[in-house]
Amino acid sequence: MQQQGVRCAFSSSDSWVILSPIEQSIKRKIEAVGTPLKDWDIQINYGIKTGFNDAFIISTEKRDEILANCRTEEERERTAELIRPILRGRDIKRYGYEWADLWIINTHNGIKRKFPRIDVNEYPAIKAHLDQYWDKISKRADRGDTPYNLRNCAYMEDFMRPKVMWKIIGCNINFCYDEKQYICNNAVDIMVGDKSRLIQFVGLMNSKLFDWYLKLTTEAEVQGGGIQLYVTTLEKTLMKLDFSDSLTNTIYQRISGLIDDKVVDDKIFDAYLLTQEERMFILNDKRVTRNRET
Repeated sequence: MQQQGVRCAFSSSDSWVILSPIEQSIKRKIEAVGTPLKDWDIQINYGIKTGFNDAFIISTEKRDEILANCRTEEERERTAELIRPILRGRDIKRYGYEWADLWIINTHNGIKRKFPRIDVNEYPAIKAHLDQYWDKISKRADRGDTPYNLRNCAYMEDFMRPKVMWKIIGCNINFCYDEKQYICNNAVDIMVGDKSRLIQFVGLMNSKLFDWYLKLTTEAEVQGGGIQLYVTTLEKTLMKLDFSDSLTNTIYQRISGLIDDKVVDDKIFDAYLLTQEERMFILNDKRVTRNRET
C-alpha cells in the first residue's frame, strides 16, 4: 500500500528531477511566464584567453614600469590606452566586483573590416616587456598573427559596452553589471544587449529565487559542491521579460548599493506571484543560504 508519494511530471526533453509539491509549484510559476534567455536579443561570450597569463596580465607596479620606459609622452599615452584593467572569476561579486589591481596588455588581433591588429613595434616598451617571455609566448597555441598578439576575438568591442559579467564556476555564481569597460579573463562570461534587460538579468540571477532555481536545474556539478554554468544551459533558462520599470529601477538601486537584497528579493517574489509559504521555503532552503557570497 502506498503511504506517501510525490507527483512527477516528466517530458522527454527535461532532466528527471523528483520534486516536492511546493518545489513543483515554484518551478511551474517560474517557467510558465518565462522566455528562454537565447530569445532575449542578447549576446553571450567568454572572457579573454591570453595563452600565457604571466606575460599578458600584469600588476599596477609592472604597468607603471612599462609606462615609465616609454620614450615620449605620445607613446606613453598610446601604451596606457592599450593596457586595460582586467577582472578574474574570483573578483566577481554579487552586483559588483573587487578589482585586484591587475591589467591586461591588450595587443589584440584586430577585427576584419573594423580595425587592424596591434603592431607591437609601435609600442617599444610593451615589446620589451613581452620579449622577456619570448620562449613561452612564441610556442603558445592561443595567439594571434604574431606571438605578441592575443588570439582572434571578434567581440572585442563588447568589453567596452555596458555588460553583465559572471564567474562560470562556483558554489554561488555571482553576477555583476559593468559600465567601466573592464576586460575579463576566460573564467568569466559576459552578456551585452539592451541596458534594461541587462539590469533585469542581474537582479534575477542574484536573487534567492533564481539562486534556488539554478541549483535545482543545473546538472554540471564540480568538486566541492559548486556548479559550472555553461552558456548552453543558461540560454535555455526561462526568465520573465516584461518586468515593470519599478522593478528595473529597484534592481539598479541595488547595483548602486542604495538598497539591500531583501527589497529586490521581495519584488521578484511578487513578480512571480509566490505565496508566503513558497517564499519562506526559498528563504530557508540550505541550497540558497549556504556559502552565499556578497
